[in-house]
Amino acid sequence: MNWRAIMIPGLLVLAAPLFAQEEEAAEEESPWSGNVKLGYLAVSGNTESESLNSGFEVNYIKELWEHQLKAAAIYSTESSVTTAEAYDANWRSARKINDNDFLFGRLDWRKDRFGSITRQFSQSVGYGRRLVAREKHTLNGEVGVGARQSDLSDGSDESDTIYTGRLTYAWKISDTASFGQSLLVESGSSNTFTESVTSLRAQLVGSLAMVASYTVRRNSDVLPGAEKTDTRTAISLEYAF
Repeated sequence: MNWRAIMIPGLLVLAAPLFAQEEEAAEEESPWSGNVKLGYLAVSGNTESESLNSGFEVNYIKELWEHQLKAAAIYSTESSVTTAEAYDANWRSARKINDNDFLFGRLDWRKDRFGSITRQFSQSVGYGRRLVAREKHTLNGEVGVGARQSDLSDGSDESDTIYTGRLTYAWKISDTASFGQSLLVESGSSNTFTESVTSLRAQLVGSLAMVASYTVRRNSDVLPGAEKTDTRTAISLEYAF
């Protein structure tokens, strides 16, 4: 296994003590939660390969505030030649206005060595609302505005004002299985970025689960010869903490 494929989970394990708090009373729920993933990945689009994927997520939820840090990486080689290398990281903070409405701020960073857009960083703020709140079904909607900076593979760069929209749906199928679907649209004058993530999670034993996901990413404007759409199909083992 290439060291880069396990870099992020390894760093999380080493950094875990930094997030730990003093042990609280048993009846008080910890505001911290998260998970670490490691698994197999098939990539199509600008690259055709089989690789490993890794990632982590850390959440802090307390009273009116919710904070989330997520990161992921894919990396693969064939005959000592790198065939896929991409990284993602994002930070999101949200503050409740009431039970259904909230304000949010997001930072999203994406890097794809083999993409037409090799690096992209976006910042957005906006308003969100819980559209559906049932025992087994939830649906959140968000609209926002912000800025985005992009580096292209030909050495040029672009800066945009962006308008964002996001829908996030979760279905608790049973005590051990869940389904998730998210759709993100970032629209600017130079490019519209769209991401759809479909996932199915099944608990195996204790804190260990199997997660299958299908991600579709599309950029409306790319350099000649580059694919507009990339897909990622992943099956991962997830450890929740």
